[in-house]
Formats: sequence, C-alpha cells, structure tokens
Amino acid sequence: MQLKSNDGDSENCLTSAELSALLQSLGEQRSRDVFRQLFEFFAPRLKTYFLKGGATAELSEELIQETFVIVWRKAEMFDSRKASASTWIYTIARNLRIDRFRKERRYLYKDDHFFANELVGEGSQLDDHHQSQLSEQVEKVLPLLPAEQSKIIKLAFYEDASHSKIAQHLELPLGTVKSRMRLALARLRKLLEGMEL
Repeated sequence: MQLKSNDGDSENCLTSAELSALLQSLGEQRSRDVFRQLFEFFAPRLKTYFLKGGATAELSEELIQETFVIVWRKAEMFDSRKASASTWIYTIARNLRIDRFRKERRYLYKDDHFFANELVGEGSQLDDHHQSQLSEQVEKVLPLLPAEQSKIIKLAFYEDASHSKIAQHLELPLGTVKSRMRLALARLRKLLEGMEL
C-alpha cells in the first residue's frame, strides 16, 4: 500500500481519543476506510521513526507494511484501557524493528542490560501479556522520575534514539546522557519492583 497525500489535513489532526476509537472500530468492524485513516495518520510518522532508528528507506517501507498487516489482523486485541492507539501501534513497530535488527546482528543497547532484556522483550508484546503489562507500568511510573531522566527514557524507549542521538538532541555531553540513563533505569527497576506485572 502506498501512502497517498490527503486533500485535507483531517487525518493529521486526530486526537489520541479519536485514534483509539478508530482502532477499536477497526477491530470490531474491519472497515477498510477506518484502516485507511489509521494508515494515512501513522505511516509517515512510522517512516520517520524507522529512519531515525537507522533503517533504510526501503526497510522502513517494509516495516510499515508489516506493522499494518499486524494492525489489521490483531486490531480486536486492542484495549484502550491499557494503552493508547499510538502506544499499541508503536509497540508493534518497535518489536518488528528490533526483531529485524537482531536478525541482522545490529547493535542494540548492549551496555544497558535492563533496557535490552526487560523493557524490550524477545517476544511480541501483543502475544506476551507480561510484556504488555510492563510497558503499561513503565508509562505509569515515568512521571515519577526526575524530568531530565524521564526525557532520556522516553527518547530511548519510544523513539529508539541511541545515546549519541539523545546527547545531540538534548545538547548534553554523552557521558551525562549515559549517567542519567543508568540512574533512570535503576530508579525504574525500584519503582517497578513493587508493582504486580
């Protein structure tokens, strides 16, 4: 499916609640029109996400297609009480990207054991209830972190930014980013320990 340009910008102004309603509707009614709206909203954003994460333009297109195949097949599994539509779709995209890069033996945060082995699991979060709950709990506890740590975790976890890209984006020394990342991950572990996953 090729992304078409819209005459209007309605799809670009959808709220989180509207996106969740569309995704829920897709799961219930399997509407191609609803699918098109979701595709037109998320495809350009996912392409930027994949490209920033180091994928080629060709691989980005492939991963977008694979993401939306899963969205179409599993939309009925979406639960707006547990995650937003964006979080749910980006989780699918992230897992596909990680799986592809692992197959290609690409570097993936090898110095952050907790990030690589806990926050990013081996299996699909759609199929792994524990991982889905973990992602939800992380969203809940992020506001409890100091702002500078939360910002770094968000960039790494949701935008897949490398340490060097985070340092560049936040205009911080690389050592400061790594230090804050480790402090943030240690704090996340403590916050998550007391929660039922």
